[in-house]
Amino acid sequence: MKKTLLAAALATGFVAAGAAHAETSVTLYGIVDGGIGYQQLKGTVADPVTGEPVEYNGKRTGMINGINSANRWGLKGTEDLGDGLQAVFVLESGFDLGTGVSGQALGNSNRMFGRQATVGLQSDAWGRLDLGRQTNIATKYFADVASPFGVDFGQAAAGTTFNSAASLRYDNMVMYQTPNFSGFQFGVGYSFNANGSQQFRQSGGDDPNTHAWTTGLRYANGPIGLAATYDQFEAPESFGDGTPNPDGGVKVKSWNVGASYDFSVARLHAGFGQTRNGWFQGITFADLDTAGALVVEDGMRVNSYTVGLSAPVGPGEVMASWGMADPRGTAGDDEKQNVYSLGYTYPLSKRTNIYAVGSYAKNVAFQDDLKSTLVGVGMRHQF
Repeated sequence: MKKTLLAAALATGFVAAGAAHAETSVTLYGIVDGGIGYQQLKGTVADPVTGEPVEYNGKRTGMINGINSANRWGLKGTEDLGDGLQAVFVLESGFDLGTGVSGQALGNSNRMFGRQATVGLQSDAWGRLDLGRQTNIATKYFADVASPFGVDFGQAAAGTTFNSAASLRYDNMVMYQTPNFSGFQFGVGYSFNANGSQQFRQSGGDDPNTHAWTTGLRYANGPIGLAATYDQFEAPESFGDGTPNPDGGVKVKSWNVGASYDFSVARLHAGFGQTRNGWFQGITFADLDTAGALVVEDGMRVNSYTVGLSAPVGPGEVMASWGMADPRGTAGDDEKQNVYSLGYTYPLSKRTNIYAVGSYAKNVAFQDDLKSTLVGVGMRHQF
């Protein structure tokens, strides 16, 4: 009798524990991506010490990683708060597969969770609110519509041409996204300091923080995909040490529009955008980081264009795109950057695929005759 009562009590405890745990979930997830490839950067570059133009011809053959998708691992979780409301969090870290070093994604160095660190609330009826470091709306809404490569495949990505869609992340951001209404979704975010910890503004002093906005609207229904996004950051009035910033108050703006249509046999992608008074995110070609993040150049204007195609070939998919960034204004003497890319993915399972990619860029970072070539094959596993 005692054993029966004990068994019944234990069973009741396990059921109660199971019911409690059913309200909360934590998931470990990630992507591991590596392969073999060839990279070359050739042409005239600025000497990192003197700034004078020098001839450069760098080649690298061997392991590539994070090409199809950047390597990452993360934790995400939800807790049911009742009435359809959930508490949510995401902590995501990037790493280099070849060395095991963490935080190797552009702009994420020395950050444990440089890819994302957010906490928030979500509801099917009211949408989602996130607070913390996270990608902007252009990255979320525009990149996959305008280009078959989206934010992936290295220099083939949409962000090489549209710099505000280059997996751009803002620190200290509050973002709200509506639910999906018949294919429509709207998002808006505000960063209290887009790059680094928010700093104190001393009484009577200048503001040392870089404030940023990101917003956009997308539509996805049947074969049609549409997106329109806008980003803006304002240069801080002073530097962290209190020194006045000569570019203080300059507003750097970027808007993009994109569309795609699925003809069943192929999906056509197209996009156009413009960036004024600076640059949002540097793009790394081989070993050259072409620019830092949130760069101000008052009077600069860059028009960006892209056309792409994706089509099923057997169980896999072939992708092709062309992108051009055309500098105007104070950068009017610079060259047009053109990127031509071709890729193919083949699924081995629901979570594992192999891929091949080739991409050629001319007049990299608007520099005459600076060329970048990437060719590689690899495997990606998602868990």
